[in-house]
Amino acid sequence: MAKNQKIIGLKELRENTENYISAVGKGKSFIVVRRSKPIFKVVPVDEWGDEGIWETIIDFTRIRKGGVPLDELIKKL
Repeated sequence: MAKNQKIIGLKELRENTENYISAVGKGKSFIVVRRSKPIFKVVPVDEWGDEGIWETIIDFTRIRKGGVPLDELIKKL
């Protein structure tokens, strides 16, 4: 189980919905159980549908603090 994932009861979720909405908004996930059986998982929404797809090719903040201006980068290309 991931470190930001917690098991909670269905009753706990019902009684503290706003707290769990806030926690999920901060990136936490929850497995909801009823009678000791997992019934569903509450996870943050991947709004852009690209989670895990993007890969960092180069970190321009390593070249210069704050990054490199776009026009300067285009000139070098």
